[in-house]
Amino acid sequence: MPTDAVGRFLAALDPHLRDAFTGKPREEQERLASEWEQELESDDELDTLDELSPPAAEAEAARRVMGREP
Repeated sequence: MPTDAVGRFLAALDPHLRDAFTGKPREEQERLASEWEQELESDDELDTLDELSPPAAEAEAARRVMGREP
């Protein structure tokens, strides 16, 4: 299991989004991973999901972050 934010974010992404993420420059990957961590920390809905299934909460937050990308 990856321990850095970028690696954890990559692991949480759906397979079809991984290529889009890995094709981005490292600085952009770090920014997205940071947004993902903030999404996990700040969304109460994800807190509830996290109690039931942490991987599902991480995947949902990753989808949201990548969905905001142009």
